[in-house]
Amino acid sequence: MLNYNDIIKDDNKDLRLKCEPVDLPLSSEDLSYLLSMNEYLEKGYEEDSEKKYNIRPGVGIAAPQIDVLKRMFVIFAYDENDVEYHFGVINPKIISYSEELTYLPSGEGCLSVDRVCQGLIHRPKRIKVEFDYYDFETGKCERITARLKNYIAVVFQHEYDHLNGILFYDHINKDNPMYVPENSTPIKFK
Repeated sequence: MLNYNDIIKDDNKDLRLKCEPVDLPLSSEDLSYLLSMNEYLEKGYEEDSEKKYNIRPGVGIAAPQIDVLKRMFVIFAYDENDVEYHFGVINPKIISYSEELTYLPSGEGCLSVDRVCQGLIHRPKRIKVEFDYYDFETGKCERITARLKNYIAVVFQHEYDHLNGILFYDHINKDNPMYVPENSTPIKFK
């Protein structure tokens, strides 16, 4: 089982590399990586998991964060309306995105960044994506197209960036970290 020490940190140059596509059907090795990432996120929702399993809870984890340079990640998150999103993402593509932006008022965090980075990250509020969806309950994998918005769109884009060697703080305006463009509105949780 993965623990927080297995997640590489942002001083590791491998986090800046672009990932390779994943061959389908999944090899047993790639499936093992996907299941391990999923287990890590699931354990993060269990009470006392931080101490018991040495886990820092998160809502997403990408393969390069465990030093596997493959285009896949797992999301296990609840959006601003408390709707659950839990799926494996393989070979994703962002097909289109809105001009309207959104951001998390508290900023973003990352399992690979163990410090607070002050600043806002403005991302498209709505995205249309295509990816091979891995269903952890059935073990089936199928190519889907989905429209994501607000918080889940932000989470998806954050993990997608990892596949291209980009970290969230690369998006912070260096001259004015708290700058809010006219076309950007905050995500508000209930």
